[in-house]
This record gives sequence, C-alpha cells and structure tokens, in this order.
Amino acid sequence: MPEILPFPGIRYERDGTELARVLAPPYDVISPELRDELYARDPHNVVRLVLNRTPGEAGYVEAGETLHGWEKEGVLRREVTPALYVLEQTFTEGGRTFQRLGLLARFRAEDPERGIILPHEQTRKAAKEDRWRLLQTTQANFSPIFLMLPDPEAQFAALTAGTLEQPTLARVTDDAGVDHRLWGVDDPARVAEWQDFLGGTKAYIADGHHRHATALRWRDEHGPDGAWTFGYLTPMESPGLLVLPYHRILSEGPSLDAATPRLADHFDLSRVPNPGAAAAAVARSRARWAFALVEPGHGGLVAESRPSAETLLPDDAPACLRALDPYLLHHGVLGPLLGIPDTAVSYVHSLSEAEAAVEKGTCRLAVLLRGTPVGQIVDVADAGESMPAKSTFFHPKLPSGLVIHPLAETS
Repeated sequence: MPEILPFPGIRYERDGTELARVLAPPYDVISPELRDELYARDPHNVVRLVLNRTPGEAGYVEAGETLHGWEKEGVLRREVTPALYVLEQTFTEGGRTFQRLGLLARFRAEDPERGIILPHEQTRKAAKEDRWRLLQTTQANFSPIFLMLPDPEAQFAALTAGTLEQPTLARVTDDAGVDHRLWGVDDPARVAEWQDFLGGTKAYIADGHHRHATALRWRDEHGPDGAWTFGYLTPMESPGLLVLPYHRILSEGPSLDAATPRLADHFDLSRVPNPGAAAAAVARSRARWAFALVEPGHGGLVAESRPSAETLLPDDAPACLRALDPYLLHHGVLGPLLGIPDTAVSYVHSLSEAEAAVEKGTCRLAVLLRGTPVGQIVDVADAGESMPAKSTFFHPKLPSGLVIHPLAETS
C-alpha cells in the first residue's frame, strides 16, 4: 500500500446548503452545460479551479490566481494542524440505501511496476496534459485519486468507528442526493494506526488514472518528495462500493430484426418492451456475457451468451479480459457480427441518458450493459492489462472542493 501522511487541508468556510453551492463533480464528468450552471450557481464554485472555461493557457493561469486569491480573501482556509479525513457517503441506488466510508490522505504515487498501486485503464495524452498544466499553476489537488484496497478482516471499519462518534467538520448533500459527512483525524496515535494498517496491503486505482499519471510526472520533475499526492481509500469488500454500468449509444447499426439472426448462433435472445425492462433483464442475467440492444420505437433485444460465444473473442486475449462484457461487445459483437464501426460509438453513464436517446430517437441503437464486478477489475489490474474504454463507473463520485490538497509543505 502507498505511504500516507496527514496534510493541512484547504476547505471552504461553509457548511450545509452553502457548501453545496460551491462543490462540483470530478472534472471529467462535467459537461459544458453543467459547467455553465456551476459558474452561475456561485462566484466561488470550485469549477473555476478544476475546469476553468477561459480558453488556452490563460485558463490555467486564471485557475491558479483564483485559488490563491480565495485563500487570501478567506473564502478558503488552510488547516493549521495536518490531518487525515474520514468521509462517509450515504446514498440510494436501485431502491436501496448504501453507506461508503473512505479515508482522504496524502499518499505517495508509485510506478505500477512496483505492484503497490495498480491501474486498470490506459491514459490519454490530452487528458494528462490538461491535468499537468492545471497542477503547475495551482500546485493543488481538488479531487482525490480513488483507490480501493482489500480489507477481509474489516479493519477499516474498526478504525473509523471512534471517529464517527465525533462532531463533523462538514456535512453536505450534493445534486445527486448523496449525503456527505466529513471528520478530521489529527491525533498522532490514530494517524499511526492508519499508517500501520495501510502499510500492509496494496491498492487499486478505481478512478483518477490521469491524475495518478500526472503525480508521477510531477515526481519525475521535482524529485522523490514530489511524489506526494491526494487519495481517497476505501475497502473493496464494502457493499457501498458500487460499480454501475457504462452504456453505449450507437449512431449507426442494424435494426433489431436484422440483428437477431446475426446474434442467434451465440446468444439466447428475448424481446422486451423498453430500455428499463432491457436494463433490468441484463442486470438479472447469470450468463457469462450479457447485453441488450434497444431501438427507438421497437423495444429491446436481450442477448445472453451461449458457450459458443467464446469463439467470438481473439485467441490470444488474456483470461481477465475475456471475462468482461465490454470486451466481448467491442471485440466480438459490434464490429464482427453487427458491422458497427468504433466511430459510431459514444458513451453514457446512466440509464436515464440512454432512455432519453431512445425516446428522442437521437440514436440508432442503445447498448445496455451490466456493471463490471470489482473482482474482474482487480484481475485485470493484477495481470497488468487495461480494460476497454468506459468499462467502469464507480458511484457515487467524490466531490471536488470538499477538501483541497496543497502540494506545498510536503515532506
């Protein structure tokens, strides 16, 4: 597991509904429309730091100037005593209420080859350059790298138990209805307990691959002490660690009637009336691979694999990738069976977005998938492989701005 340290968090001088006005989702899920809404919501919304809309280099410079200006004005306050931060998120999904506990900490970024922090995605040059330029001008992290770790003996819950009985530093409910409660841990003995526990295991990157790559680049340019960055750690056994599906929207493709005979040799097929029924059927499926196609005005077609579907995959594909629904979809179905090019594929991370595309007829087909199990993600990371794009959507996201991590004063 990476080394961790407490740090002097930078936080808004707000709580409750006032704090909700200035937080934002992670930068990579903020649409242009949402960015404009957040800009208008409050003049101190953190979107001005994480995704400034001034174009070019001037936008990064403005973000840095804004951050330092807000500290001077007292909009943001840097804690005097370095601390770790326990974050509890309570949320509802699929009619059930979940709780997810995590620890916000300064941690040392590590090369994957060391086997301490393992990724499961490839990174893109443009996204890494964007985060790098922002890091240069702000020298701060606004949203943590999301790490999950094995905790079979539930030590994480035992360590947080006493903290949850203390007064909170902040409480806020975000736009998605997720309730966040934040506590500080600055007692040296408690900090040492966390360090001892986390030192005995390894971690897997759930979200934040580009930010981790940027942290490694900062280390390479600034020396070993530059490896310290900002993380959120949570047990992978927690019922609150939800991985929701990423669905596909296709701009071209065959009708369901035309697709049926092309799929029939390798899948058990059933028709359903709408996207909701299709998503529910796929989620219930116990087949090795499953997905659904939905056509505007024509309902859905649920496909559950037969053993022969194995032959659709490349012979040299490693077992950890062969197990994935998105891998079969992209390597064995969309192009080979349905003649759909990669350029026709876009992605949405909620069923409501897929339903809207179908209802409005703005897509040729929607492809609905199951969420990727955590165990499959771990298998891919342990094998040193990379999952297909948009294979995981960890829910809920971690808000930007709840605690800001300064690079200064690292040790």
